[in-house]
Amino acid sequence: MGKFVITKRTNGEFQFNLKAGNGQTILTSEGYASKDGCKNGIDSVKTNSQDESRYSKEESKSGKPYFTLKAGNGQIIGSSEMYESTSARDKGIESVKTNAPDAATDDQTT
Repeated sequence: MGKFVITKRTNGEFQFNLKAGNGQTILTSEGYASKDGCKNGIDSVKTNSQDESRYSKEESKSGKPYFTLKAGNGQIIGSSEMYESTSARDKGIESVKTNAPDAATDDQTT
């Protein structure tokens, strides 16, 4: 089962990573000014992860596929790693859909 891990960046912002059951990071958030904002972001991932239309399949300038997950207002709430193939990216999306809804939260900032 997956989990959300909350950490604090060197600039003081909070972020979360969604990790799959094997410990691999499958989604990384933007930076948040407050821990409450970060927790709201986690709730948004849990809600929006089940809606296929919230995923945007992208390609980096170097040609690597990745995806973003957006909230209902269009704001990006998480981005994936760069993948070697579009099929690997699509498996990453499926992993978010599987792991996010019931994932526990591990707050490593306390």
